[in-house]
Amino acid sequence: MPGARLIILGRQGAGKGTQCVRLSRHFVVPHISTGDMLRSAVRERTPLGIVAGEIMDAGGLVDDETMVGIVKERLAKPDAMSRGYILDGFPRTVGQAEALAGITEDLPIHVVIDLDVPREIVVDRISSRRVCQDCGTNYTSSGDDPSPWICDVCGGDVTQRGDDTPEAVNRRLDLYESQTAPLIEFYGGRGQLAVVNGVGHPDHVFKRLTDVVESRR
Repeated sequence: MPGARLIILGRQGAGKGTQCVRLSRHFVVPHISTGDMLRSAVRERTPLGIVAGEIMDAGGLVDDETMVGIVKERLAKPDAMSRGYILDGFPRTVGQAEALAGITEDLPIHVVIDLDVPREIVVDRISSRRVCQDCGTNYTSSGDDPSPWICDVCGGDVTQRGDDTPEAVNRRLDLYESQTAPLIEFYGGRGQLAVVNGVGHPDHVFKRLTDVVESRR
């Protein structure tokens, strides 16, 4: 039976985005990320989207109240109401989680999944990533890379992004973990949390994820 309502947590570099797309197709539900929600609301010029657009245009961060309002608008759409959804990147704070619990009171979240990949693996994955400056194609450094490294797709220069160095990745992970630890405690206390091992072949990880969702629906 298609349909599920779930939240996916996980460090950047844990393979979360790819698995969210696969889960979306498997359960026939929309994959809703924070970025998607913001862009959609701004593009559709909803009242909250107009506010968010003005904040982003000014270089600011969208506040919790505005983000919660945008999520509420998105989850009220027919596809999310009838089939469910995968929330990726929201909530990020306990305040957002509490607001989401109120929004979903009539149709509660089935499960909150923490896709767990050890920090050292995440740092290695991201810091070995190389990106074409022109078309954005991703590559993985072997340590014996061509110089210059030319993209196979478009002929552009392949380089390491400035925020993909081990030092920058560790700073981002510190911030993520400081924000997410309270969420883990919040959802664990509500009996909604499931921790899934994110290490291994992507198909094996996907099977673990679907098994958890099926057991909670």
